[in-house]
Amino acid sequence: MTLKQSDIEALVTLFSHSSWDEMHVEIDGEEIFLSNDSRARQGSAQPTHPSAPQSVAPAAQAAPATAPAAATTAAARPAHWIALTAPNLGTFYRAPSPEAAPYVTVGASVTPETEVCLIEVMKLFTTVRAGVSGIVREIAPEDGQMVEYGDQILWIEPV
Repeated sequence: MTLKQSDIEALVTLFSHSSWDEMHVEIDGEEIFLSNDSRARQGSAQPTHPSAPQSVAPAAQAAPATAPAAATTAAARPAHWIALTAPNLGTFYRAPSPEAAPYVTVGASVTPETEVCLIEVMKLFTTVRAGVSGIVREIAPEDGQMVEYGDQILWIEPV
């Protein structure tokens, strides 16, 4: 049995509507690992066969290298700025299409209902709204960059 895209989408939907912290599925050598913890590692579920190779997802390998840079930038932000975090993992998009203008830019005024970005996972798009009134002061991810649940993606100075 191989996983089809519709199977994966169903698992992602199931996970996003559950109260689970993590989900690890392995079917015929194909693995899916979902977690609400951005520090989680795919390798946390240990294989039962001792000779089975262990692999770590590329995103998990890159996380330690980017952490010091993020900590340095965070120290420079004023304490009253509000961080908007990613509601799920996926690809961060600043605009609804490659040809379109971005939803917001640094310096833009926003209301709680202002759409600020999209996050896409397996062709499912999540619209992210500002949630507060204020001025966009920083946008962290690059367009098309992978983000994880809870990553700080935008900082807003409340007004």
